[in-house]
Amino acid sequence: MAATYAGIAYETVVVDASADPALLTGNNPLGKIPVFVPDEGEAVYDSRAITQYLNRVSGNALFPRNAAKRTDAERLEAQADGLCDCLLAHVMERRRPEGAIHQPWLDRQWAKAERTLDHLNAHPPKLPKNIHAGHIALRATLGYLDLRFNGKWERGHAKLVRWAKRFDERFPELAALIPKTA
Repeated sequence: MAATYAGIAYETVVVDASADPALLTGNNPLGKIPVFVPDEGEAVYDSRAITQYLNRVSGNALFPRNAAKRTDAERLEAQADGLCDCLLAHVMERRRPEGAIHQPWLDRQWAKAERTLDHLNAHPPKLPKNIHAGHIALRATLGYLDLRFNGKWERGHAKLVRWAKRFDERFPELAALIPKTA
């Protein structure tokens, strides 16, 4: 989404990260996604490192130049990324064999997610004409919530649900990139 918004051409390659394919581990020894592999230079991995890289390459299309506004964008991006980390930890724990799932861990991750969603719902970011990487990260995270936790997160978060709908209406080219359930 960030590359599209910044006007940077890219090719999407889908990999099974759990299979540790050479294409992934050769570009990120951690074997984690996302990874951005520029035509020239070394791979860039981790969402925030990628958005910083894309911001530099695009001439600051993803972050405001004003220091305070940039900090706000970075804070929102960190909240969205941290929320996604909790959600992914929850999903991975639920994939363990029956009897091996640690319910206190699931509860802890979900509590972190709920706290963050409650905070974001109480303080939804404005949606200006020119968005930033924080907005994009939040929309991607809400898309992940829809994909993996549909019907489980929306209650009590009506402002975030409306925010995502407005985002999709204003930026349909980005909304088209959000994974959907089959």
